[in-house]
Amino acid sequence: MIAWVGEGEGHEAIRPPPAGVEVRPWPEDAAAAADREAVEFVVPTSSSVLTALDGLPALRVVQVISAGVDWILGRVPPGVTLCDARGARDGAMAEWVLAAILADAKRAREVAERQARHEWDRVAMGDVAGLRVLILGHGSIGRATARLLEAVGAGVTGVARHARPDEGVRALAELPLLLEQADVLVNLLPLTQQTRGLVGADVLGGLPDGALYVSAGRGATTDTRALLGALLGGRLRAVLDVVDPEPLPADHPLWDAPGLVLTPHVAGDTPGAERAAWRLVGEQLRRYAAGESLENVVREGY
Repeated sequence: MIAWVGEGEGHEAIRPPPAGVEVRPWPEDAAAAADREAVEFVVPTSSSVLTALDGLPALRVVQVISAGVDWILGRVPPGVTLCDARGARDGAMAEWVLAAILADAKRAREVAERQARHEWDRVAMGDVAGLRVLILGHGSIGRATARLLEAVGAGVTGVARHARPDEGVRALAELPLLLEQADVLVNLLPLTQQTRGLVGADVLGGLPDGALYVSAGRGATTDTRALLGALLGGRLRAVLDVVDPEPLPADHPLWDAPGLVLTPHVAGDTPGAERAAWRLVGEQLRRYAAGESLENVVREGY
């Protein structure tokens, strides 16, 4: 069995493939590749190669190394199984969210700006312990984030499509009431038809004055215009790893919005997360070769 695999940091974590599986690098010209009719398993690491999928007649599995699959949905041929990398990036994403909230509470940006001006003035530090945090999109990343936040004393409430009382997770329908009591709203939503623009003027307007908005899921789940309005009005602060559009144009007003810190969609791209994603690829190859059920099969868009 032949598998085509794209490039990526941590690729070596695949380890030796199982018996009967030959892992080959993704060819520069997939349409002209001599082995394309025998390829059953692929790991695309760039959207630029997705046009090749329809030209692989033996293709059975598409495994990605990202947790989100919005960039590939609709490009996978009928009858081919799509699997994501759910779980591989949980720790890295959770650390980023914790760092974002800590940096805001400890006024990291303000301190850096004062240092640049050589100003020795007192800065009003805040506490993370005692903060009331809502996590919108409470899957595996949300659970990992909740564990870290609870470890430093924050109170966490998860919000998902449906309530999960045994986990303390509330239903999305309850969000308007929950927002009123939140100090921080963390958005970890995947991008689907239902979540596009979900965090808009109503959601942001439901947060108390002075609340913090943290987004690390998908940029298009946030209404950029509504967020800009809240920032320019000084009502909210935000830390964003994802924005809409991406990459953010150099002249976009988000760059200069007050109370905003941006990172360029890198929260889940740590060395440890990359190795974990590639280890998952190796395990999926083993499962497929052994005829076992695959993990992380994408259903309902995520």
